[in-house]
Parts: sequence; structure tokens; C-alpha cells
Amino acid sequence: IAMADGAQVQEFETLAYETRGAVVVLTLNVPDRLNAIGRVMMREMPLALEAARADDAVRCVVLTGAGRGFCAGADLTGAAIMQEGGPPPPTSQNERIDELGWVGRWATMWASFDKPVIGAINGVAAGAGFSTALACDVRIGSEHARFKSVFIERNLSPDSGLSWFLPRVVGYAAAADMIFTSRAVGAEEALRVGLLNRLVPAAELVDAAVAYAEEMAQWPPLALRMSKRVLQANQDAELPHALRYESQGLGLARRAPNDAKESRLAFVEKRKGVYTGT
Repeated sequence: IAMADGAQVQEFETLAYETRGAVVVLTLNVPDRLNAIGRVMMREMPLALEAARADDAVRCVVLTGAGRGFCAGADLTGAAIMQEGGPPPPTSQNERIDELGWVGRWATMWASFDKPVIGAINGVAAGAGFSTALACDVRIGSEHARFKSVFIERNLSPDSGLSWFLPRVVGYAAAADMIFTSRAVGAEEALRVGLLNRLVPAAELVDAAVAYAEEMAQWPPLALRMSKRVLQANQDAELPHALRYESQGLGLARRAPNDAKESRLAFVEKRKGVYTGT
């Protein structure tokens, strides 16, 4: 659907998908349940991410929530995804991931997405919603942002990737503090410990997140995607392996000769480059 301002919108039941230039704003859109992850959202999210991945004009994704919450975690009411069996797998290629249940599909879906994702945290991010916020590459929040593990309160240990993502963002001891106590972390503390990269007023959040995304989207798209892949791959790598992977990434990034030429010209001519991914 084309909007009057030129934005493109795709129709989903539990998501709002809006294209603003090179940025997709993807909104979790079940505000009456604080955007909890249910069966329909679990089916729709891979479709939305694949649409963003396949569109070469899209350089970055902003992920936010409708209403007063970012995401309250798994929907534990009605036909919730926590029921035995969960939602049908998105594709037949997910058999190994399906052994981990819906949480495996949810976490790996974000980890395998190769364009930058900016989380715009507008309210509470709890349980699997906390994991989803952490799966974003960077996070910008409003004064209403709040992070909470919740799992131990439900007689559960962390799932949906929380135990993997959280210590990589804040360190082991801080992650242990948040998980073992299940305390809420407010916006100011979140900024201080690294859960948030930036903090802005609530009324400016989505626009600020889009502007943040545009800072990234201005650069050569293949180099941007390879930068994300190298960062992901080298989180736990030993230095020799990391250097080899960086070398491979350089080779792949250079497969856009027009952008390589434009980068050189922009530097010499002292102007902003215009990159096409070719």
C-alpha cells in the first residue's frame, strides 16, 4: 500500500510494516496484550523480516511496539505459543531449530537477519520481549523503557536467547543480577549499563530511531551487511579466526565495484557518497 507521503506499508495482523526510504519501521501491534508474542506473530515475523531482507532498497529496520509496551514476552493466554507444539515451523528447513521449540526459531530468526536492526524501546520489554530487544543490534529508548527478565518469577530459567544475548551486552555479573533478581531496569540505568545506546523523549522516539537508522543506511549496503556479519561471527572467536573472517568479509564487501569507486570519489571530492549496492 502506498501512503500519501510515499511510504510503503504491508498488511499484517499483528505487525505494522512501514517503509520510510531506506528504513523499515516494524511495529509489534497487539497493544492490548502489550505486544506479547503469540502464534500469529510468530508466523508473521519471519515473513516481515524476509520482506525487509529481500528488498535491496531497505538498508535498516527499526523495531518498536504499539501503545505503552515494547513486548511483554510470550502470550500465555488463549492459544498461546507456549502450548505444546507451538506454531507450525516457517519452513521445512528448520527441523534442527524446531527441536528447541518456538524459542529457538524466534532467537535464531533475529540472529540470522543480516541488516542492522535498531530497537526503539517505548515501554516494558519483559521475558522474550527483553530477549527481542537484546537481539537488536542497537537500542534507543524513551523514558518509559523498562527491562525485566521475569523468567524466575514463572519458575523458569531464561529462554528465547536471553542467557546468550544479555551477558554479551552488559557482562556476566550484571546479567546475573538482572536474571536472578528479576528486578526492573529503568531507562536511566539501562542507558548507563549499555542496554540502551541512546535515550530520547517518548514523543521523538520513532523519528529518532529512523534518523539513527539513516546514519547507518547512508553507507555502502554490502559493506554494512558484512560489518554486521563480522561482528556477529567474531563475538566468541579467537583472534586468528576473527582475522580470517574479517578478510573474507572484506572480499565480499568489495563485490560492489560501483560503490567502491563512489567511495573513493566521495573521499577525494569531499562530499557525501551515494551508494547503490552494486
